[in-house]
Amino acid sequence: MKLLLATRNKKKLVELRRVLEEAASEVELLGLDDVETYPEAPETGLTFEENALLKAREAVRYTGLPSVGDDSGLAVDALNGMPGVFSARWSGLPSGAPDRDGANLRLVLAQLGDVPDEHLGGAFVCAAALAWPDGREVVVRGEMRGHLIRTPRGDGGFGYDPIFVADGYEKTTAELSPAEKDAISHRGKAFRALAAHL
Repeated sequence: MKLLLATRNKKKLVELRRVLEEAASEVELLGLDDVETYPEAPETGLTFEENALLKAREAVRYTGLPSVGDDSGLAVDALNGMPGVFSARWSGLPSGAPDRDGANLRLVLAQLGDVPDEHLGGAFVCAAALAWPDGREVVVRGEMRGHLIRTPRGDGGFGYDPIFVADGYEKTTAELSPAEKDAISHRGKAFRALAAHL
């Protein structure tokens, strides 16, 4: 079976392939570079699940292949769950802008400047949607709880990884090896759950 991973984020694609190759080894995983280009649908949903479904449905519509879409982000308790679905666009910079990840990270830290350390809890959240050409759909969710730190550490991962420490760990997710991160991450949990439906 061929399965399209409908993400334009190259670093995320690497993570998704790693997790799904282990969890669903009999599936041939395709990226957007393997299919004819189609326009990117705007993320208009107000939940991770809505955006994940939107991406999966668009991919099926344009390619005719079973497709996976996902939406993920950081939900900070002291910011009422924000940046949430706006995590990638939190600083207002467009996709592909230089240092957009850094600008997003710095803005979140600035917004938390007066918040005591004990209130820096949060979670990485991922919703993953699988859509088939016959109209069937499955949506799953994975979360990784933890807390934020004020000084970024590590050069692995991407996005907010340098300021997030998962519960039970002392390293940031940017300091973990890919295998360590995949074992506990929101995307790892969501995509292993999705693999059960393939």
